[in-house]
Amino acid sequence: MSGKTIQSLVQSWETVRFELLNTRISSLNLSVEGSPVDRFVCRLRREMEARRFRLKPEIYLTDGWGCPDRTPVIGIPFYLADPRLVRLEEEQNDEIENPRTIMMLLRHEAGHAVNYAYRLWRRSSWSEIFGPFTKPYRDSFRPNRMSRHYVRHIAAYPYGRTYAQKHPDEDFAETFAVWLAPRSGWRRRYRNWPVIRKLLYVDRLMKEIRRDAPENYHGRHLRPADRMNLTLAEYYGKKAERFRRAARGYVDDSLQEAFPASRGQVLRPASALFKRYRDRLVERVIHWSVLTPPEAATLVRKLEARSAALGLSYRPGAEGERLMDVVSLVIALALDFAYTGRLTG
Repeated sequence: MSGKTIQSLVQSWETVRFELLNTRISSLNLSVEGSPVDRFVCRLRREMEARRFRLKPEIYLTDGWGCPDRTPVIGIPFYLADPRLVRLEEEQNDEIENPRTIMMLLRHEAGHAVNYAYRLWRRSSWSEIFGPFTKPYRDSFRPNRMSRHYVRHIAAYPYGRTYAQKHPDEDFAETFAVWLAPRSGWRRRYRNWPVIRKLLYVDRLMKEIRRDAPENYHGRHLRPADRMNLTLAEYYGKKAERFRRAARGYVDDSLQEAFPASRGQVLRPASALFKRYRDRLVERVIHWSVLTPPEAATLVRKLEARSAALGLSYRPGAEGERLMDVVSLVIALALDFAYTGRLTG
């Protein structure tokens, strides 16, 4: 067998999927910065800077798109911060946001953030143009698909591009998004529509307030990803165990047996133990199994990575005992793979 054989096993989508489904969202260490969605966030910030906005809305990861009520922070679905989660989301729900949709949604949520940061809904002119902010908010509504009193922007099932008709707050956010988008050509596109009155109002209002300090800077994060303690299987309402058979490179159960939960003020990460003794572990695997050096190194690195992902640890005084367990575990897994072609038995 080549080194690529075991690598393809432990990094196969079936194995990664099962590992993810058994992982708590809060343990994924997700962040907007440096993630695939970061480039879209940066693009939004550039667009707002080009309009000379002083406001820079805070952006965080949560379970869906949105701004908490009257709070100038923007929530983005956590799965957009990791390519593996994007694939899992698409697999579970049969759809995923494309780059164009992501930007449209970001501009829409930026509209909410601007409204809340400057408390624009309190202005009588705002209510005159968009309607009362206190109008009851309903999840379902009956749009007039032929109306030209609203912009047509994001597509929301089953309403098509009539989302602006849902509520005055959504009407403003959609109008703002169309106004903000570079090269949207709103003056030409909507020049003969009654909605041009709303767009011109937003244009005047943004020029008035954009350089002012926001009245409301911060607010609470609603269901932030770093506090979502559901596993991904629970989040999707799935039984993760039904994916176990296909996950032939799954090692988490074995690792958790080798590093049972420990109590103590000072604990050492299990991943550090693998890192410190990596070369010796690889030597033991090669000596006691038929695995090649690349295969042995791949296996040890897999165990190191998963122990870090699981947050496994041990008491300093138990290092010798844990090291013996690790050696036994690595050799057992290597023999298991050599004879069965899988790691899960």
